[in-house]
Amino acid sequence: MLNIPQLIAQELSIHLSQVNNALELFAEGATVPFIARYRKERTDSLNEIQLRDISDRFTYLTEIETRKVAILESISSQDKLTEELQAKIESCLQKNELEDLYLPYKPKRRTRAMIAREKGLEPLAEFLKSLNQPKAQPVDIQAEAAKYISEEKGVKTAEEALKGASDILAEAVAETAELRAYLREFLMQTAVFASKIKDDFPEGSTKFEMYRNYQVPARSVNSHNMLALFRGETEGILDLELTFDEAAVTVYLESQEIRTKIPEVKEFYRSMLKDAFNRLMKTSLITEVRSDRKSFADVESIKTFETNLRELLLSAPAGMKPTLAIDPGFRTGCKVSALDETGQFLEYQAIFPHQAAAQRQQAAKIVAHLIDKYKIELIAIGNGTASRETEDFIAEVLATLERKPIKVMVNESGASIYSASEVAIAEFPDLDITVRGAVSIGRRLQDPLAELVKIDPKSIGVGQYQHDVDQKLLKKKLDETVESCVNYVGVDLNTASKELLTFVSGMSPTVAKNIVNYRNENGAFKNRRQLLKVPKLGPKAFEQAAGFLRIRSGENPLDNTAVHPESYAVVQAIAQDLNLPLTDVTQISEKIKSVNIKKYVTDRVGEPTLRDIISELEKPGRDPRAEFKYATFKEGIKSIADLAVGMELEGIITNVANFGAFVDVGVHQDGLVHISQLADRFVEDPKQIVKVGQVVKVRVLEINEKLKRVSLTMRLQEKEQKFDRPSPRKY
Repeated sequence: MLNIPQLIAQELSIHLSQVNNALELFAEGATVPFIARYRKERTDSLNEIQLRDISDRFTYLTEIETRKVAILESISSQDKLTEELQAKIESCLQKNELEDLYLPYKPKRRTRAMIAREKGLEPLAEFLKSLNQPKAQPVDIQAEAAKYISEEKGVKTAEEALKGASDILAEAVAETAELRAYLREFLMQTAVFASKIKDDFPEGSTKFEMYRNYQVPARSVNSHNMLALFRGETEGILDLELTFDEAAVTVYLESQEIRTKIPEVKEFYRSMLKDAFNRLMKTSLITEVRSDRKSFADVESIKTFETNLRELLLSAPAGMKPTLAIDPGFRTGCKVSALDETGQFLEYQAIFPHQAAAQRQQAAKIVAHLIDKYKIELIAIGNGTASRETEDFIAEVLATLERKPIKVMVNESGASIYSASEVAIAEFPDLDITVRGAVSIGRRLQDPLAELVKIDPKSIGVGQYQHDVDQKLLKKKLDETVESCVNYVGVDLNTASKELLTFVSGMSPTVAKNIVNYRNENGAFKNRRQLLKVPKLGPKAFEQAAGFLRIRSGENPLDNTAVHPESYAVVQAIAQDLNLPLTDVTQISEKIKSVNIKKYVTDRVGEPTLRDIISELEKPGRDPRAEFKYATFKEGIKSIADLAVGMELEGIITNVANFGAFVDVGVHQDGLVHISQLADRFVEDPKQIVKVGQVVKVRVLEINEKLKRVSLTMRLQEKEQKFDRPSPRKY
């Protein structure tokens, strides 16, 4: 069988010791964020991406090894396992190759070949195989087939006997692993996806218009095109086919399987091979190619979703400041919620600024009163219906005030999902669903990460065909992304919600809930060691979680850093050598830089960990997220009808897809900057240019009010954009 660690090391171009140590840590229950941050000595500083690759590949290869055992047992029980077949099976690295080898021995429903064998026609098939040799002598195969005519067995004519023999041979050909592998690759490299819109849908009536008469090679189809084609097919709008050169398939099969020079036998084999492909191979191979392209599209789409979600979760927080959160509306009014600097709900008011003048005046008084009463510093306005009108109204109110809070338009995608969720109901059982939505809008301005973890990522609005991809894989990858972001930023132990704590390394939902309960019953945590008093939070969970949890203004200043408690003794030694009390060690960034870290290396703490400790002490308690910025929408532009071709606008990237980026310019309908319009040069991947949450300048290229589509460009303005280009974050 395979040496899995050795194979992974070769595939990922890393040392075997790194793989073995990572796998040992996983087996001990360590999480990816913990290993990447606090076990660099064991893995020689493998990052999160490498660690997840090791974990995923180990799982895949382990599943293959388990499958091999079952297959070998099955074939062995049939007394058909040869040394050659066993060697082929044991060396397999791909699941489809393994299943190809097993196919001839796999239990199956009654086939035409089985029925032919039951009729006693296998000897005839073997006879015909013996004639398929270069030196075989001509024989009357009709006469030979006539010997198998039997009323009792249901073989009435020589033609029926030959047909049964053909069925036996065709099944053998269709189950030959080498032939299937070649033809699968042939289709992958040469086949073309061809789509047409069904006659029921006239031109311009569907979002799949570009696929009306569309062709694309299977090997080079873009992931978003593939998923769109499959969706159009599923919705009954598109007819989708995989076309290829069937004549070339015939030539290949004949070149591989026909060796005789006897014309009659040649013709028999040609007919048999045609039947083998059309009846037994074609559909399954097409299905496999479609499945392969679907898997490819799923993976690429999920990668894009992961990147967008990461950027959204790591969006710069406006800060934990008193906030007025507004969920705008026309007829039903605007729901206004006041939140304190910790995100706690204070008060709710409904205002109606978009109806009568008297109601607008009353609404202005209420808003001004709330701003003054709670010393509001931020105003979060949801970007849904009536958002621009509400923004104008708030601007009027602020113009009358001396102290003006910052007003920010907030993407409210998923707020309604959250407000109806069990999480929101448990948090605010007495509040109306619309009030909960307003609270969520305000909190995601204060701290996007802390609030967005409460919402299913698929509802946040940054995906690409997220409902069409492999849902199990999508959930796994998005959960990994959320976990990575939460632990990268760190969590305030005394304010974090149960949902946020759940994503901390080593935390289970039960333990997260117990932490909140303990905090409610005993007050704020004063030090990290108190965590060990929380029910079901044992030493292992403490080891995994402690470094990612922060305690502000606690008994030990190190508890508000990413320094792990297991390394506190090292920091204490550094502080003593610098003649400083431990309480001051986080305030001596200049002196820390002069420390000779080699002096503090131990069997357990090496240079990588020491460098991390020094880096943390230089900027203790810092938030690794970027500085907060927000877009200013153009006045007077509130709907698509207000737009004009050539108009220049400021907007914010709300979603990045493989074909471009969507930009909110304040008209309730995101515009699309196609990949070809992102820059004055060729762009291979939009994520190289833009990221979710980025403020950009765009120009209107085209407007289609009927289909609610706005085309935008960022070209010819690259110098003006002052791009904060996305760069890979280190996790």
